[in-house]
Amino acid sequence: MFDLDGVLVDSEPVWEEVRRAFVAEHGGTWQPDTQSRLMGMSTGEWAEYLHSLGVSMPPDEIARGVVDQMAAHYRDGVPLMPGAVETVRRLSDAVTLGLASSSPRRLIDVVLDAAELKECFAATVSTEEVARGKPAPDGYLEAARRIGADPRKCVAVEDSSNGLRSAHAAGMRVIAVPHPHYPPAPDALALAWRVLPGLDELTPDLLLV
Repeated sequence: MFDLDGVLVDSEPVWEEVRRAFVAEHGGTWQPDTQSRLMGMSTGEWAEYLHSLGVSMPPDEIARGVVDQMAAHYRDGVPLMPGAVETVRRLSDAVTLGLASSSPRRLIDVVLDAAELKECFAATVSTEEVARGKPAPDGYLEAARRIGADPRKCVAVEDSSNGLRSAHAAGMRVIAVPHPHYPPAPDALALAWRVLPGLDELTPDLLLV
């Protein structure tokens, strides 16, 4: 089970740039811990949170405006993480892959189409499609359900604190591939079964040990 943002796509800097500017442009105040709090939230959750920062728009309009800007950035090129395409294709030849992402469905599809990876995943889930975003386990549990897998026999690949907590709460073994600029909290990283410096280290043999 893969996460998308921060694992396959170097999107966290883009999300921060877009949402920070959106908050400033619409009367809100970005807080020092805002980016770390937002990582893993579903679309509805982060839109509500930005509204609570003083953005003078309804949450559904906030979500629509931010996602439109993210899609525009992606049309100029999807910032894939090093080794992302090769790793997904390598693993898809050996194991069944799923994806559980906090990104809206629209952006998941844009990224996987651009990277030509959609066919590698047996199921993809946006936390828009479940009751709760990360750190709740809902997205990972739904991805496992869609591929007919026992969550306890799944391995999740995550980078963020909320993502690590989510996959662990789902009962999965978690491989952490921390983002160099957005490292997870120590207590979240402690939940990882393995910690890797990059996707190139992720091989089918590693999953079976």
